[in-house]
This record gives sequence, C-alpha cells and structure tokens, in this order.
Amino acid sequence: MITFPFLEKGTTIGVTAPSSGVEPELHELIKQSCKRMKSKGFEITCGDSIWTQDKAKSASAKKRAKEFNEMMADKNIGLIFPPWGGELLIEILQEIDFNNIQDKWVLGYSDTSVLLLAITLKTGLATAHGTNLIDLRGEYSDETTAMWEKVLSTKHNESVLQHSSSKYQEKWQHDHPAPCVFHLTESTFWRTITNKKVKMQGRLVGGCIDVIRHLIGTPFGDVRSFKENHINNEPLLWYFENCQLTTTDLRRTLVQMNLAGWFESCAGIMFGRSAANLPVENYTIEDVYLELSQELHIPIVYDIDCGHVPPQMTFINGSFAEVIVEEGKSTVRQYFR
Repeated sequence: MITFPFLEKGTTIGVTAPSSGVEPELHELIKQSCKRMKSKGFEITCGDSIWTQDKAKSASAKKRAKEFNEMMADKNIGLIFPPWGGELLIEILQEIDFNNIQDKWVLGYSDTSVLLLAITLKTGLATAHGTNLIDLRGEYSDETTAMWEKVLSTKHNESVLQHSSSKYQEKWQHDHPAPCVFHLTESTFWRTITNKKVKMQGRLVGGCIDVIRHLIGTPFGDVRSFKENHINNEPLLWYFENCQLTTTDLRRTLVQMNLAGWFESCAGIMFGRSAANLPVENYTIEDVYLELSQELHIPIVYDIDCGHVPPQMTFINGSFAEVIVEEGKSTVRQYFR
C-alpha cells in the first residue's frame, strides 16, 4: 500500500539542505523563493543548513539528517522542500529515522532524488520528483513547473493529469534573468524508440540516475521488497534523468540495474532530456535506448520533461501512472491509490 500525503492550503514549508546548501552570494535567491511561497499563502520555516556550504555539502551528515528528522517530526510542516540538489546526500541515509517518517511531502530533484526514492522504497510513502524551491523564485512559473502545487494537492483515490510542455530551455542564461526563471525557447518533442504511439502504465519510480544508482545493493534500494510489501508486485514504470553520465557510463549503470533486478516486470522506461548525452566514439544515446528496449522488450520514451533541462513534470514515486506518447506530445495521468 502506498501512502499519499496531501498538501494543505497555508501549510508550513520546511526548507532544509540534505545535500548542498547555498553560498552567501546566492542567499538572495533563497529569500526570493521563500517570499514567493509566502505570497502563495504558505508559511516558511528555514533550517540552518540552507545558509551554509563547504566541502560539497551544507553541513555534516549528522547535522543534515538531524534537521531533516526534526522537520519530518514537526506536525506543523506539511512539505519539506530543499533549495536544490548537490552531490553527497547519500551520506545522510543511515542517519534518517525511517521508522518515524510522517505523512508529508518531500519535493525536489537531482541529488534530492536519492532521499525521495529511498523513502518510497523503504516506507511506501509517496514522494515528489519535481521542481527545486530555488526555481520558483520568479514572478511566475511556466505551466509545466506550476503543476507541482496541483499534483501535491491531489486527494487519495483521485487522479491528476499533466501534459508535456510546449517549450524547453536549451541553456541557462544567468546574466539575463527571466520573469519565470527559465528561458523556454526550444520546441518540446517526446520521442519513442519505434517512432510510433506508446501507451504504458505502472507504478512510477525513479530519479537522477547519476545518484540513485548508488542505492543498488543497499538497504535503501531494495526494489523487490518494495514491490512485494507496498504495491502487490504491480509492474514498475521507471523514469530517469541523466545529469552528467556519458553514454558508456549510462549503459553500465542500466546493465547493473537490470542485473540487480530493478527492471523485473518493468512496464517501460522514460528518460529526460540531457546535455550529457554526447557520443563516446560513435556510441550514441539512441544506441543505449535501443539496446535497452531490445533486451527488456519494453517501450522506451526519451527527451521527456524531467531533470536538469527544464521544465519538468512532477512525478510521484509510488503513484500509478498512465503515460501516452504520440507525435511528440504526451499525457501523464497519475492515480493516488
């Protein structure tokens, strides 16, 4: 059974940095983001960790975990929302009090997805892979990004529909700030291996493949137990986003996941857009996807709205999803059941 939190209007958002904090010269970005959340009617509680960053982390693993555990235990907090990802979140997992995980949302992506996936796999609590807090500092959000609030406000036994974006951002332009943060200039096109219509359904799980791959073989990445204990062995529908892996490193990772049983009774796999998808020799990202599809005999969809090339949909780990992709456009309906 999956437990789905519900985002209450006016709840308190707990801002903590389980991976990277924010350097002093960028503190204004956090303040702007918190101000935007307050303008939407939310209260804000900021942990100490968000204001510090040294040696690729916001604080020691024990301090980061303690702050997260305290926010998880705080009954006034309905959403835990890191400013962004980072590099070393995995250090805190053994300090997280998984036995006292409460019915509240945790939202983010990048390195945060290590925590999201671990929580869902170990406890059956749905978690939200979507925007980072710092990307909500603009005067407004694009339609795809803005769906985070509606998705997290979906009630148990109801569903929520999202559509693929119309435009995506090719590159960051920090010297030319945009009112909605992103510069959405390129036409979005969700692709399939067969170039034909794809319809697939299953329980969504996934995250940033660079980092969630390190859960393989640990108590925090037990996919088989999750299937048996929480979803009655329903098929999984994986989504991944690649931040920095070369095509050969991505291939090695996918083979390892398969050997570890992560793709047993898999309904399909979706991959986000990535600037890292450069060929090694003449081994292309399309080669990687084609080989995976042929080996697993499942549909592969790629260049989806997920990850470090924004905007991105809000994917709920543990939800039952129906995904339809046709002629470059897609709908994703998630059922909270």
